[in-house]
Amino acid sequence: MDSEQLKIAINTKMPFGKYAGRPLLLLPEPYLVWFKQQGFPDGTLGAQLAMMYEVKLNGLEQLLMPLLIKNKNDPL
Repeated sequence: MDSEQLKIAINTKMPFGKYAGRPLLLLPEPYLVWFKQQGFPDGTLGAQLAMMYEVKLNGLEQLLMPLLIKNKNDPL
């Protein structure tokens, strides 16, 4: 896992669905588990979602929070 790719994935906004506009790091774990069960989308977004799934599965979310670029509209 490349550190720059990780930083980009953390700050990528979900482009569709219930959590559209939310940084991938802040997606709820059950949402990522659902994607894991259904299959992640193809391409870069799918790889990023899979990466966030692994982050949450391994309890690394709080460790990576300092890399999140905060915006006033992001959920806490």
